[in-house]
Amino acid sequence: MIHYIDLRAIAHSTEDPARVRKALDFFLLPSPEGEDRNTDDIVEVIDAEGHYGNRMTIFSAHVPRKKDLKALAAFIRQHMLPEDVELLREEMPDRLDDDQVFHIRLDKQAAFGEQVKLTSSSDAIIVRVKIETYPKNRQKAGLIVEELFG
Repeated sequence: MIHYIDLRAIAHSTEDPARVRKALDFFLLPSPEGEDRNTDDIVEVIDAEGHYGNRMTIFSAHVPRKKDLKALAAFIRQHMLPEDVELLREEMPDRLDDDQVFHIRLDKQAAFGEQVKLTSSSDAIIVRVKIETYPKNRQKAGLIVEELFG
């Protein structure tokens, strides 16, 4: 079904890194067991410099545990607006690449306000959902994505 989910958000020099981290944590804090958790062990923080010397902080998380994967996918789907679900359905074939990775961009500002909203902006929380099928089959992967997010 799902092999892993990666999330990434960038705090640009004009943004408060704590606010961007809070937006990312919105997706990582709910656990399948319902308890609060500390995300420090799964979020990697990298201080970087942009092309023009601007400072930025990159937050990335890798979620590999099966029960966390199902909970995260369900959390995203359950909190999406109906119009975003419809848009995701329409764009599913284009969002699933040849490596069976499903790509979603979620609005950072909405996530900071504890809402799930799709965006086409590059300034987003980037979500990559790796779908596994054996043998590799894009059509089966598409059906899994539809089941999860459709």
